[in-house]
Amino acid sequence: MRVVPALRGCAVVLLVAWSGPATVAAAEHPLRVSENGRHLVQANGQPFFYLADTAWELFHRLDRDEAERYLEDRKTKGFTVVQAVVLAERDGLRTPNPYGHLPLANEDPRQPNPAYFEHVDHVVGQAETLGLTVGMLPTWGDKFHSRQHQPGPRVFDEANAEAYARFVGERYRDRAVVFILGGDRNPETDEDYAIIRAMARGLKATAPRNLVTYHPRGPGRSSDFFHSEGWLDFNMIQSSHTGRGSDNGVHVDHDRGLEPPKPTLDGEPRYEAIVVDFYMEGVQPALRFDDADVRMAAYRPLLAGAAGHTYGNNNVWQMWSPEHDSVIWADTPWDEALDHPGAFQMAYVRRLFESRPWEKLVPDEGFILSANPAGAASIRAAIASDRTFAFVYSPEGAPFVVDQGRLGAPELAYWWFDPRYGRAYPIHTGTGLAAQAFTPPSSGPGRDWVLVLDDPRKGFPPPGRAPGGE
Repeated sequence: MRVVPALRGCAVVLLVAWSGPATVAAAEHPLRVSENGRHLVQANGQPFFYLADTAWELFHRLDRDEAERYLEDRKTKGFTVVQAVVLAERDGLRTPNPYGHLPLANEDPRQPNPAYFEHVDHVVGQAETLGLTVGMLPTWGDKFHSRQHQPGPRVFDEANAEAYARFVGERYRDRAVVFILGGDRNPETDEDYAIIRAMARGLKATAPRNLVTYHPRGPGRSSDFFHSEGWLDFNMIQSSHTGRGSDNGVHVDHDRGLEPPKPTLDGEPRYEAIVVDFYMEGVQPALRFDDADVRMAAYRPLLAGAAGHTYGNNNVWQMWSPEHDSVIWADTPWDEALDHPGAFQMAYVRRLFESRPWEKLVPDEGFILSANPAGAASIRAAIASDRTFAFVYSPEGAPFVVDQGRLGAPELAYWWFDPRYGRAYPIHTGTGLAAQAFTPPSSGPGRDWVLVLDDPRKGFPPPGRAPGGE
């Protein structure tokens, strides 16, 4: 059992561990937006923590056994959503799926191929059986966009876009599906807008109870184009794959300032194992985002008030294996890359937040009294709306001072939560009315820590442990 140094002047304490893998309980669909417009809830009214994996080529490249293996893995690691594309990016109209089926006859959106969609049906059904929600993109953006349409081909116009969306909506209405329009493209012309809105009309006409969002090109936000439109149920961000140490929480800050309030989340942040700044000149293929990068990209937007988060891996989104061309220097077979450390650590993110009523968290940078370091070490904080708990994330273990009086409890219980291993270490219980300095147990790149402050009268479990759990 590992021992972590406590705060100066406090006793050394023993680890409180959480054992066993995270598992997913089936969400009760249809999902809907909370009354305050800040997060998603299940049909039973319980908050839904959107923790997604980008599996863009899931329907296109994996056979049924492989898809089941992938979904089982993501269930075990605690994901609640998988994001996948029907008309896929990697030559999805002209390269058949593993069973030899193309999605459209004659590349015509009005002629969907029943055999191809039977495979999509099967994968959606497997996901539902495992308690996973599918974030379904009816098409990747290269199939409709007026300019950025490589490799395409571009096959949509306003009329056939609505017809295709009606087909998709009718087929998957009331299933465990959230629809995601866009597909890595931002509208640039009147025609782009018309096609997107036609797809939205088709989905809402046939699947009115399923939520719809939009996946923009990165760095970008759906709110920049569609926030005020009624069909957009929640916002999606693509903070993208650049800026090691940059704070993707700034996009959440932006969206939370808009009216009417809508939930928002990062649907494509920096991927584990992807080359840093891969679309810039002079990139270094050996320099890749690692698990510390993806943890930082998760905790910061969540403490800025996001309704959930999306993880990605450069080898997994494309379901890469040696028989396929490598995109952006993918070099690990997808089924091996499933076990890269960042994927495990996403379960710890979810377990930490769900060990408290996370939907009550409100970003509060004023909670930090000390100067906040810039760049990779910049700290984020949030306090529950009822002032019963707070989280502070220090990405590089930088020390900080908090204004405990903002919580209003006469006493507070303090914990360090280790995002690398999902372990919580109790510090002590002390007065909660004065300013207090905290020094994380370790510091430096990749040594991130979450400080958890609780009102002990609420009886919260150790951070990362389910209420009432072992």
